Amino acid sequence: MSSKRKNYRYEKESKNPSKDRNVTGKELNVSEETVVGLDTLIEMLSDKGVINKREYQSTVAMRLHEMSKATAFEEMDHDI
Repeated sequence: MSSKRKNYRYEKESKNPSKDRNVTGKELNVSEETVVGLDTLIEMLSDKGVINKREYQSTVAMRLHEMSKATAFEEMDHDI
């Protein structure tokens, strides 16, 4: 019974329990955690047949390319 109370208190006191644990490996930054979370989500959705993983990857690659081009044009425009 005391262990239940302890877990409840632990969850209540900490907004992010994973940050309170002892880290034995390299601490990840927010960007790395986000990438891992998204990769895991995509894998799970693909495994369940909710999305087509190849189509998703193709769409992401296309959007990244568009953003890269737009940024390059903005920098060129700013230099001129």
